[in-house]
Formats: sequence, C-alpha cells, structure tokens
Amino acid sequence: MKKGEYITIPQLAKILGISRIAVYRKVKKGQIKAVRIGRVFAIPQKQIAAILGKTLRREDKKEIDQAVAKAVKEYGHTLKLLGSE
Repeated sequence: MKKGEYITIPQLAKILGISRIAVYRKVKKGQIKAVRIGRVFAIPQKQIAAILGKTLRREDKKEIDQAVAKAVKEYGHTLKLLGSE
C-alpha cells in the first residue's frame, strides 16, 4: 500500500464535515466502500470523488435514466407544450 493511496475515517469525516461515527456507520452499511486493515478502515482515494458526488456510478446513472424516462412518459406532452412557449 502506497502512502496517500488511502484515507482514514477521521480524515474523510473532516472532508465531509460530519462525525466519525456517521462515516463509520456509512462504511458498515456499505454506503462507503472501505478496506479493513487490522482494526482500522481505510477508504481508497479514488472513492472520494464518488462520495462527494463528483462522479456517477453505473447504478446512479441507471437510476437517473429511469427517472427521466418515467417523467418523459408521464409528462411528455406537457413538456413539449412548455418547450414551444
């Protein structure tokens, strides 16, 4: 493991502006991917952008696409009328 490749739960808590316990709970629920090293959890640096919402995971993109398709299906005619104004 290279130095700077991972961050700790307290470091991530400081970045997110939430408590260590809140981050720990998210890790335990699987909302934040982390690696357990002994008794300590380490979060890969490349996960930080996803955690901050700067990148979309496939699941997130699929959920957004489904929501857009549903909105267009239900409100397509209204959206066309609004677009022509």
